[in-house]
Amino acid sequence: MKYDEARSQFIQTWSQLSQHWGISKPMARIHAVLILSPTPMTADDLMRELDISRGNVSTSLRLLMEWGIVHKAYIPGERKDHFTAEKDIWKMALSIARERKRRELDPVITTLQQLQVTEPDPGLLREVEEFNTISSQLLDVAMQIDKVMEAGIRSGSQSLARKLINLLR
Repeated sequence: MKYDEARSQFIQTWSQLSQHWGISKPMARIHAVLILSPTPMTADDLMRELDISRGNVSTSLRLLMEWGIVHKAYIPGERKDHFTAEKDIWKMALSIARERKRRELDPVITTLQQLQVTEPDPGLLREVEEFNTISSQLLDVAMQIDKVMEAGIRSGSQSLARKLINLLR
């Protein structure tokens, strides 16, 4: 496979994968291009490369920086902002895990904790008991997942992250 074809396939595949994380397709395409770029790129470079609007590039770059997987790069003598992606794939994976935990798992844990104070209903004793059992068990599972994710994220270490991933296999 020629480089251009492989690069295009990588960008498409990365876009499909990233959508599962809650990253929009244009945002994922920008990220993929920045991952593959050996040098920092400007918003104009990205607009030309991907044929997308300035607003879309600007919004996507801001969000990618919030995720911690894209950074501004200082280029001496240049007036335009340049951007680069995190090149350490393990650091990038930990940043994505941190953001997904914050967006997805933390709200679930908060909701499940609030459900633990469900008041008993005399007419629905069995249902309330079953509800409390299930929601309590689900909270326990979510809290255990949270602990594992926190340990991996906090370590910032690819060796610990690999060990945790191997435990899940």
